Amino acid sequence: AESTISSSSSSSSSNILCSAFTVKFETQKFVEEELSNITMPEMKGKEGRFQYTITDVKITELNLTHADLQFIPDVGLLFDVQNSSISLSFNRQILYWFFYDTGNINASAEDVNINTALNLIRDDEGRLKINNISCDAKINKMKAKFSGTLGRVYDFLGRFLTTGMRFLLNQQICPALNHAALVHVNSMLETIPVRSEVDQFIGIDYSLIDDPVVTSRSLDMHFRGMFFALSHQNHTLVNYAVDPVIREYDRMVYLALSEFFFDSGMFAYYTAGIFQMDIVNEKMPKDLEMLLRTTYFGAIMMLNPALVDAPLSLQLAVNSPPKTSIKTSGATVVMTAIVKVMVLPPGQPPVQLSSMTMETKFNAKVSMKGKRLSVHADLRRFKIFSNQSALESLALIPLQAPLKTMLQISVVPLINNWTKRGVRIPLADGMDFIEEVVEYHNGFIVIGANLHFSKGLREMIAGSNETNTNNI
Repeated sequence: AESTISSSSSSSSSNILCSAFTVKFETQKFVEEELSNITMPEMKGKEGRFQYTITDVKITELNLTHADLQFIPDVGLLFDVQNSSISLSFNRQILYWFFYDTGNINASAEDVNINTALNLIRDDEGRLKINNISCDAKINKMKAKFSGTLGRVYDFLGRFLTTGMRFLLNQQICPALNHAALVHVNSMLETIPVRSEVDQFIGIDYSLIDDPVVTSRSLDMHFRGMFFALSHQNHTLVNYAVDPVIREYDRMVYLALSEFFFDSGMFAYYTAGIFQMDIVNEKMPKDLEMLLRTTYFGAIMMLNPALVDAPLSLQLAVNSPPKTSIKTSGATVVMTAIVKVMVLPPGQPPVQLSSMTMETKFNAKVSMKGKRLSVHADLRRFKIFSNQSALESLALIPLQAPLKTMLQISVVPLINNWTKRGVRIPLADGMDFIEEVVEYHNGFIVIGANLHFSKGLREMIAGSNETNTNNI
């Protein structure tokens, strides 16, 4: 299967594409929160007759009005802040001769410029990771306004104090962003599932097959996107599907899924032996059982007249992995199964009355909610024919309608019960897709969505900041 965040083609089965313009707002919020948590050391000193102590330095407001996020080809993500400002407050304790004064100082850092570049790679487990970060930060101007009765007297100290404050703040910005990216963001990325169980039968491999590709407009990630049976994890399907291509840029993220993504899921369930069913006793519709007895009455009498009242059963077993086809008109799944009509004499081995081939085609509707992808199937076409003779195939015509009804009542709900739970798309905890739109193309599906960053994600990051000083 292939998932990708990208505008380019890929040899994986799923691709994901992220737009720089729409991600910028969330990135800016993360940076603002990170810088807001910067802590400054206490400042003590002496200037002439003045002795001063500066404590409780707090950033009260960030105005990153000129911020931009860009994708730099072959480099990574560039977050650039120009001509912005930071408002601070801190407490003063000043001794001048015999006068002692305390109060609050409001300061502002202006002409703030921050240039940060992130390099993204695929780690050894196939997970997205920030490999390194380069940062350059500079505050060109800073001024302070004193409050209190002696405020004007202390104004001449402002230049001296703000020079030291500007120096310290310059030294704090890049280490804060470095630690946030390499520690906290990487920790968040580790919550993205790479290889996980879908249910008790199958799992999925979402590992990246190569390093992310950065273009001037997008971040392109190629995921393996392949299902596997938990009981036969090395038994996989060869990918012959077309590579998904993403050309849209209106939404924050685009997820492309090739036919192989769905085929590998069907193959995994087939390998796990799930596509088998025995319809007997209370599972057998009474009308269908009566029709079967009528159809095979002669065969039962030839075997043994004593078997006329014995229970009948239908044994369904898919004889090859189902195949998915995706066109602009929608997605379909073709499934072929062997259906055996059995008579079950009490205390004796089952006796086969007939064997027939059942060919079915399902419409498959793909949807995504939050971070879970699900599929709903509807029976579109149904056909049965005998494996013994053309004459018997003619005799089976009366069974077509009731068997189709039985399939719709018994088998299709079972399939949808497996698929409605969905499979998780590889997003970090605290992120969800919103405003999802599904588009069908020849050979693949593209799902466009925007990202929602939950409050819990920011609280998780803020919580780690309490113990590590800085976070993003």
